[in-house]
Amino acid sequence: MLQGSSTWFSEVIGPGLLQLSSIKAVYYQGNTQYQHVEVLEMGGFGRCLVLDGKTQSAEADEFVYHESLVHPALLSHPNPRRVFIAGGGEGATLREVLAHKSVQEVVMVDIDREVVELCQQYLPLHHQGAFDDPRACLLFQDAKVYLEQNTEPFDAIVLDLPDPIQGGPAAMLYTQRFFQLVRQRLSPGGLMVVQSGSCGPINYMDVFPAIHNTLETVFPAVRSYAVTVASFVSPWGFTVGSLGPDPAPLTPAEVDRRLAARVTKPLRLYDGVTHQHLFALPKYLRQALDAEQRVITEETPVFVV
Repeated sequence: MLQGSSTWFSEVIGPGLLQLSSIKAVYYQGNTQYQHVEVLEMGGFGRCLVLDGKTQSAEADEFVYHESLVHPALLSHPNPRRVFIAGGGEGATLREVLAHKSVQEVVMVDIDREVVELCQQYLPLHHQGAFDDPRACLLFQDAKVYLEQNTEPFDAIVLDLPDPIQGGPAAMLYTQRFFQLVRQRLSPGGLMVVQSGSCGPINYMDVFPAIHNTLETVFPAVRSYAVTVASFVSPWGFTVGSLGPDPAPLTPAEVDRRLAARVTKPLRLYDGVTHQHLFALPKYLRQALDAEQRVITEETPVFVV
């Protein structure tokens, strides 16, 4: 934080680049077993969850991130009934998954109980009561350990993890070995999706193309897409690995038809036209995906600075 006539939150976006947001209120600051946590009211963004100095989501635009993360993959599956979420402590990813009529069970595994409990208390507009849905099973443990020990398959797996910061709780969940485990836990024709970091012109080479390239060594069909999230000061990337349907070719009319038939609430961002926009990556990102050679292993992990 910076002190002056006002108190400001300072976040490193890239080399030589900071974002400053005024702090209107501090709801929580402290350390859990795994990370430093802040819940702040920021000027322009509302209540925000910040982990290890990185904004995870903001009231003003969390719907942009969470609708983009969840709906392209789940709408591509013909009938997702059982879904796994790794991370997603705010409960907003769970909220979007539960909006699908076909979903009968969601297993959400987050390693940090304290973060989830703080989000339940301080971020009600994020989760909107999703934790109380009887279809939700909330567990507190390592997602990798859970998937190793439980072999019942899922139709969709959503990895809503913090960035792979060195020493952070999610660093080893972006590796080829973990993605192979995820594939093993998908039912036939299943899909997974992972948030894939910043893909703006400044730091798009940090993790986005490496995640895509690594998933291509594991899944027969891989698609990356992006959306601009204002509180992240950048377009933000996502990557789908599929054992069956390819989300990219869905037409606007088909996306809208499936939304009307399968999703129980109005969405603020995602529809058929937005779907087309998400998968229409700019030239510099298409070139980066074509050129990337890195495969992320446990021996050579990729880290966000």
